[in-house]
Amino acid sequence: MNYILFGDQTRSHLLPFTFTRPIADIRLGILTIREKWEKLLEKKTSTLTEDYLSKKYPVVKEADNILINSSIIPNPEIIKEIHQLTPNQTLIVGETIIALRLKSEDIDNLDWDVIDSVTPYVTQSSPSKVEYLSDLIELNESQILSDFEMLTKGRKSTPIPGHVRLTGKGKIFVEKGAVLENIIINTTGGPVYIGKDAHIMEGAILRGPVGIGENTKIRMSANIYGSTSIGPHCKVGGEVSHSIIFGYSNKSHDGFLGHSVIGEWCNLGADTNTSNLKNNYETVRLWDYKEESFVKTNLQFCGTFMGDHSKCGINTMFNTGTVVGVAAQIFGAGFMRNFIPSFSWGSASGFSIHNFDKSVDVAKRVYARRGIDFDMVEVDILRDVYEQTVSYRRF
Repeated sequence: MNYILFGDQTRSHLLPFTFTRPIADIRLGILTIREKWEKLLEKKTSTLTEDYLSKKYPVVKEADNILINSSIIPNPEIIKEIHQLTPNQTLIVGETIIALRLKSEDIDNLDWDVIDSVTPYVTQSSPSKVEYLSDLIELNESQILSDFEMLTKGRKSTPIPGHVRLTGKGKIFVEKGAVLENIIINTTGGPVYIGKDAHIMEGAILRGPVGIGENTKIRMSANIYGSTSIGPHCKVGGEVSHSIIFGYSNKSHDGFLGHSVIGEWCNLGADTNTSNLKNNYETVRLWDYKEESFVKTNLQFCGTFMGDHSKCGINTMFNTGTVVGVAAQIFGAGFMRNFIPSFSWGSASGFSIHNFDKSVDVAKRVYARRGIDFDMVEVDILRDVYEQTVSYRRF
């Protein structure tokens, strides 16, 4: 069977992260949503996505296909139901399509308005769905727990060095090649997963549930609190709590990151701090691209949501509930505004447009530091995002 992940109307709510990736490639817990589906399906997937993303994320069609809604978080029960789908049958929850089985020619001429004529099959499980930015914060702890079980089931951790101080009776799993210096790991609140070739430097304290990605470095004396997921190839120091860092991003120095989500290829300057609680303790409003306004969340604790390629200078202060777009360059004193558009350049005293060609030059240099080529596919995606977001840059 061929599996294709697609995104529904929630994509617009999940901007800025979905400007540069399908919903499937959002990190939630230790794994991305795609990685969860692929591990449970035991098959690779492709993606049906926006035209401008399709060259990087091409769709693969075969004679018989099952399309899966990537905003749905998979579980073993849903996998069983998907395997039971017959041709032209859909798996649904409420009015949401979870999956549908189609021939290749039907995908080419897919008309979502006609799906009502396809035989429905109502799921017996209660799947979680990622619809809004706030869901990433609310669901991350449960996803760390479930990902940990999925990644470690039937496997044995590499030995934990004797000089590591362990507290609590929870689980720890360390992948091959990871280096653990003189650190403290506390599993009282949940498990700790440390990925392949990660490096946890001396003095760091990890308090579960925490997931550390492959080749990520946790700097000396860092404090990593629970409900935190750090993806691959990151450098992280200071204090981090209840946050997600997708991958290839740096927060190398002191400063607080709380209840926040940071995309890929971002850099937070030394002593950058995010406010995650309002002085009046009210729930937080967040910028929503689909609504083109700030909308209420259920979160009392809510920090910063930063799109790919954005950077901030030393001593940057982010307000509670801040959304930063793609490839923004932020610096200077004072609390930043709560919505910073993509390709912005400036500070609390004012912003201007960040030149596109300069943005590409920065991205090329950053990629080169990791031995990766920022090719024309990446340039074209960034250019398309630049054009999509022109209306927000009315400085």
